[in-house]
Amino acid sequence: MRIAEILRRKGADVTTVAPETTVRALLATLAAHNIGAVVVSSDGRAIAGIVSERDVVRSMYEHGARLLDITVAEIMTADVRVCAPDDRVDGLRRIMTDHRIRHLPVVDDGRLVGIVSIGDVVKSAISELATERQRLVEYVQGQY
Repeated sequence: MRIAEILRRKGADVTTVAPETTVRALLATLAAHNIGAVVVSSDGRAIAGIVSERDVVRSMYEHGARLLDITVAEIMTADVRVCAPDDRVDGLRRIMTDHRIRHLPVVDDGRLVGIVSIGDVVKSAISELATERQRLVEYVQGQY
C-alpha cells in the first residue's frame, strides 16, 4: 500500500501553526483538534518544523512554567523527516519504528500535502491483514 491510499482514506487536512505561535496557543490547537503534533509553517505549504506533545514535555524540564509563553520555533524539531505520496507504507513503518517518530508530513513536489501518524500506519497494516485473511479463506473454501 502507498501513502497516497492512506491520505485518500483519512483526508489530506494538515493542521499547521506559524513559527511565532506560543506554546500556550499550540496546546489549545492540539486539544481542539485532538491531535499529537502539528506542522510548523508560515504559509501552510513549506515546512519549517514539526512540534509534538513530546517536544512540549521535554521542553517543560528546561523552561518550566515560562514554556507556555515561548514560541514553537524554540522547541520544534527543525530537521523534519518527510515522506511522499508514492512511498510504500511498509517502508514508512520501519522508519517510524527505527527513529521513534509518530508523525510524518507528506510532501509532494516540495509542497505539504498531508500528514500520517503511527496510528494511520497501524490501521493500514490491520486492513491489509484483514484483506489477506479474507482472500485465504476464500481460497481454502474454493471461492477464488
